Amino acid sequence: MRTSSPDDSGHQCTLGEFPIRNTTPPLSLRASISPPPSRARKVTLQSTRYFTEQDSCPAHRSEDTTPSLAAVEAGEAGICNHLEYISSHLSLSAKTSAPLSIPAFEDLYKRNQHEYGRHWVIHQHDHPVAGVHYDLRLQINETSSISWAIMYGLPGNVNSRRLNRNATETRVHNVWNHLIETASASTGSLLIWDTGEYEMLPYRENTEQLTDDELSSVSDEDSRPSSNLSDSEKLHAAFRDRKIRIRLHGTRLPPDYTLSIRLLTSENRHKQPAKPSRKRRRQPSGARHSAQETPPTSDLDDEEVPDSHPSSIDVSISALEREIAEQEDEEVRLTNTYPGATNSIGSIHQRRWYLSMDRYASGFCPLRMETRSKRGKRTWTRRMEHQRLLGFEPFLVMGRETERSVVTGRTADEVMADERVRNFVGRKGWRPVTE
Repeated sequence: MRTSSPDDSGHQCTLGEFPIRNTTPPLSLRASISPPPSRARKVTLQSTRYFTEQDSCPAHRSEDTTPSLAAVEAGEAGICNHLEYISSHLSLSAKTSAPLSIPAFEDLYKRNQHEYGRHWVIHQHDHPVAGVHYDLRLQINETSSISWAIMYGLPGNVNSRRLNRNATETRVHNVWNHLIETASASTGSLLIWDTGEYEMLPYRENTEQLTDDELSSVSDEDSRPSSNLSDSEKLHAAFRDRKIRIRLHGTRLPPDYTLSIRLLTSENRHKQPAKPSRKRRRQPSGARHSAQETPPTSDLDDEEVPDSHPSSIDVSISALEREIAEQEDEEVRLTNTYPGATNSIGSIHQRRWYLSMDRYASGFCPLRMETRSKRGKRTWTRRMEHQRLLGFEPFLVMGRETERSVVTGRTADEVMADERVRNFVGRKGWRPVTE
């Protein structure tokens, strides 16, 4: 145990203080030396120690040992104050044209740092295996958020022929992951597409089948609170019922933008999936060139969707250390939760949900076509309510070359350049939904 010194008594955690990366205790000294251990291989070892503002911080580290955002996001480095460190890092790269200022970004996060917080974020993630997809994360308690991976992002055209999306449930993340915007060669770029606070609405089946009078009453009921429960508590209840109707108040998304997310009965598993017998390895870019000629389907690939936590660096470790690392990975798999987070909502890995825009709740109403060629068909148009025009003009999610961070105003390539990422090979073939 380290002996305290007079300088320790008044010590406060500062931005430049970071812990030494955790190493496994020398338990290998207890291992038998006969037979000798097998030759160490390169494996993945992920640190599981996370420091919070309440934790005691290690001694001051010099600036040349300051971890990158990618290391923090991977869990390879713990920090004392995620908000202070990450926001200061992003401030160095933020453009003046960014829609959400850094102070507003900080305030949004701070006011949801409690048990009933309702923070959300959508990350654009360009992963080398899964390709470009959009991660929707909703805060479920003080420390954690449930997450879905959506291949083409949120639907923005109310009359699109492809209004629906498959949303794949992934690991429960730490809420501080909502702040991350970074890149690495092994995991690609991660930028904040939008962020804000959510509002839960009552779920109703077949809302679009109701008459105009019934729809009017639905709108009035939606404006009244259904109970004294907080929005995060309502999210827990809706998640258990497998039917979520949620309004996202953000910066990029238009006002009243509302989603309907439901889980099909066939996907309603209650146990975490078994450990895969083998992992699908990434093929060299030349070998899979022909497979990339056609764009992927609206679903994510059948292979497991890589989560936002990148793999740790390869290190040579002993056989016992390798076993400990595998046990940690197994715990993450069994709980569907990253270290430091709590799966209080019963999230199950890799379940497929059905996500769509709730058109009426988003401010639209159906209009029957009277032309001979389209008679009987309906188109959706913005509606008037109390002399106010609701709804919004269509928007498209165009992918990594076009989309910019709502916080820093950067594209994925600019995030890559700022993080000094080299030799990243992305997956080809991604196409936006434009029809």
